[in-house]
Amino acid sequence: MSSQVRLRLLPRARCVFDEPVQVKVAGLRSRQMVTLRARSTDEKGVVFSSSATFRVDGSDLERDPSLGGTYAGVEPMGLLWSMRPDTLHLKFQRTKSLNPHMVKISVHEEEGDEEGRMLAESTNERLLIGDGVIRRTVRERNIRGALFTPAGEGPFPAVLDLYTGGGLSEKRPSLLASRGFVVLTVALYGHSDMPRNIREIDLDYLEEAVEFLKKQYKVGGKGVGVISISKTGDLALSMASYLQGVEAVVWINGCSANTLLPLYYKKSQILPALMIDLSKLIPTESEAFNGKKVLNDPLAEENEATLIPVERAEGRLLFVAAEDDLNWDSKAYVDMMVERLQRHGKDNFEIVCYPGAGHYLEPPYGPYCPSSLHAVAGRPVLWGGEARSHAATEVHLWKKIQEFFRTHMSCDATQTKAKL
Repeated sequence: MSSQVRLRLLPRARCVFDEPVQVKVAGLRSRQMVTLRARSTDEKGVVFSSSATFRVDGSDLERDPSLGGTYAGVEPMGLLWSMRPDTLHLKFQRTKSLNPHMVKISVHEEEGDEEGRMLAESTNERLLIGDGVIRRTVRERNIRGALFTPAGEGPFPAVLDLYTGGGLSEKRPSLLASRGFVVLTVALYGHSDMPRNIREIDLDYLEEAVEFLKKQYKVGGKGVGVISISKTGDLALSMASYLQGVEAVVWINGCSANTLLPLYYKKSQILPALMIDLSKLIPTESEAFNGKKVLNDPLAEENEATLIPVERAEGRLLFVAAEDDLNWDSKAYVDMMVERLQRHGKDNFEIVCYPGAGHYLEPPYGPYCPSSLHAVAGRPVLWGGEARSHAATEVHLWKKIQEFFRTHMSCDATQTKAKL
């Protein structure tokens, strides 16, 4: 490494995952060609990396355009969102909140196609759990999950985080807690002492989670918020439609009908399942499949019983649709729900649509995932989106989610004192 070149990460090298950093390089010659590289390993051992080549026009590379690499143009956080796995069709896995995400960032001399001499490096430690946030494993009655409580006395709004897939994904709930929410995330299946394969989903389980969350001593208000994505979007809508105490729902790229598994409540089926037709998967040159048309039409007469009676919901609804979602047609499902709500004279919703974004919208600054294995399809699928637009969407949406919950959820300090 060159003793004259220094690479700094500002405002500091240690930050929360959803915070941006500035890459500053000092000691380079004017007009010098250099390449910045980033490299990290996810919790499955998959290596992700990115690069950007610059002709130095000062000491602040975030103002200079990348001339090539995994992204081009002026993108201050491009090194992070453009990171790619060393094997195709793998999604970045960072689900355990107590383990920070470590990213090595280095600057190299530019020598054609070869990686030149390293001039300087630094490590960005990206925390999934902010200072003072307490994580607690939850095993009470039927609930299997994790509870995240912010530092401070509160009261705080309460959010139930429903993530797609089995087991627990703690990244989003721990980051929401770092922003001032008491957050419970629960496993729907696949937990160590839960069945790996299930034939139905019981709304009673989610009702129990709501009641547990409402009783936490730092929680203010009478109800909770629910955040969801993909399959759990229909579960969140069913909670708002059938259960008490759901004040606000964030629905991200879900469906307007109950999908894949029948929904039960009080030992009776309340919604049958809208199923998929895998013969409608479209192969592509990337060897990943386009699955946008795989789900059966919920408006077809034989499927109408699967539609969620969203007009029953009393809480506020935020519908988030990525217009380039290739998992299914999220925008069309939003249109269906809006038509149904308006037909019933309801206006308790708002919509935000994002051109150029794909299915997996998550907290910002993680690697963009164009394709990965789909657990139901059993093969790699395309998720859609263009990397730059998708990354910008995640930044905007993350702020929107927090504003939505704070605006539409009550937070009463007197109730919190009573719980103590």
